[in-house]
Amino acid sequence: MMRKVLSLVVGCFLVALAYGQQAPVPMTVQSPSTGTPTQTAQPPSADLDGLIREALQKNPGVQSALRQVDALRHRVPQAKTLPDPTVSVGWAGNITPFSVQNGDPSSNRAITASQGIPYPGKLKLRGEIADREAEAAWWDYEAARRKLVADVKSAYYDYFAAAKAVEITEKNKDLLQKLSSIAEARYRVGKGIQQDVLRSQVEISLLRQRLTVFEQQQGTAQVRLNTLLFRDPEAPLPPPASFEPAKIGHSLDELYTLAREQDTGLQREQRMIERNQYAVNLAQKDYRPDFNVGYMYQQRPDLPDMHGFTVTANIPIFYRTKQREAVREQTEQLASSQRSKENRQTELSFAVKQQYLLAKSSEQLLKLYSQAIVPQSSLALESSMASYQVGAVDFLTILTNFTVVLDYEVSYYRELANYQMALANLEPLVGVELTK
Repeated sequence: MMRKVLSLVVGCFLVALAYGQQAPVPMTVQSPSTGTPTQTAQPPSADLDGLIREALQKNPGVQSALRQVDALRHRVPQAKTLPDPTVSVGWAGNITPFSVQNGDPSSNRAITASQGIPYPGKLKLRGEIADREAEAAWWDYEAARRKLVADVKSAYYDYFAAAKAVEITEKNKDLLQKLSSIAEARYRVGKGIQQDVLRSQVEISLLRQRLTVFEQQQGTAQVRLNTLLFRDPEAPLPPPASFEPAKIGHSLDELYTLAREQDTGLQREQRMIERNQYAVNLAQKDYRPDFNVGYMYQQRPDLPDMHGFTVTANIPIFYRTKQREAVREQTEQLASSQRSKENRQTELSFAVKQQYLLAKSSEQLLKLYSQAIVPQSSLALESSMASYQVGAVDFLTILTNFTVVLDYEVSYYRELANYQMALANLEPLVGVELTK
């Protein structure tokens, strides 16, 4: 489709050359369908997969989320472990350390060891709470990872569309400058009018204006990509590689199902619900006392050594303002996490539907450009060329149709980028790759 457009454009150029009795000017024409020049070598293209791998390795936001997961996983064995035992030594008698008074049975040297023992089940619940917090953090990391991948893809497609716009506009400008030269030559020999010369010069100025805008867009996309890759913002980037539009291999209902199963937000909220349910159970167990088991050894002068054992337990007599309120607190936390999950489900459905409709709209526009708009504008250009040869249309008609065809080519690549960006934004929600 795009090759046909170029052949018509070059044909128009050659017809104008012949009509104006000008010698052909050598030029390099770049094919928009392949992005490969016919006379010059193309530099290496940016590899999207390589950029994604680099971003995942270097991006500090993703690395920070991963370290947070590791930190919370180290908390799990701590929560499941008994409190540290305590050991104490002392003496009773003289003020001199570890000295006793002979003949006084109350004088002694003593060593005591004790171990706190939570009520059965509390340690396991604390471990489960820490484990769910670590899992929730892992889904936070997964969300950051997926978002980074989607951001890199979106920036890349934006960079691609801007680079194509610059490339096409440069080519368009060069051809228009040659057509303007033809118009000037025809005007000098009396076969053209001054209006043709002026109009071609105006079109060239407008193209230069558009070229400035496209170059700014390309520079912005390049800085965005470098930022995501944790590079210097002004680091050079190779030109983007060409690609074919992906196929939407899932229906909307299938995407809804995938989102409910794979969405990081829902998974995190589910882990927090489980965490808060364990916290409620633990608060209820706090009505039960914890224990402390101790052993004491005493050495006395002139008397046999003594051994002693103690078992102590706390009595939750202030349960009205402590344990009961703790249960109420954790119950509210549980209800809050349940409502938060329901809210995420609602937002998720909207986000999936929004990106799906954007993708389908862009897909239809791509078909319209490739199957209707560009072929029709190409036919209009071909018809005006034939009419121009017999003097039925003027030079401005050729110039207008020429510009329209190339403008639609810019629009085609922009819509291709929009289509891929919509699929890239769907990927974090559904957890599957859609852009290939």
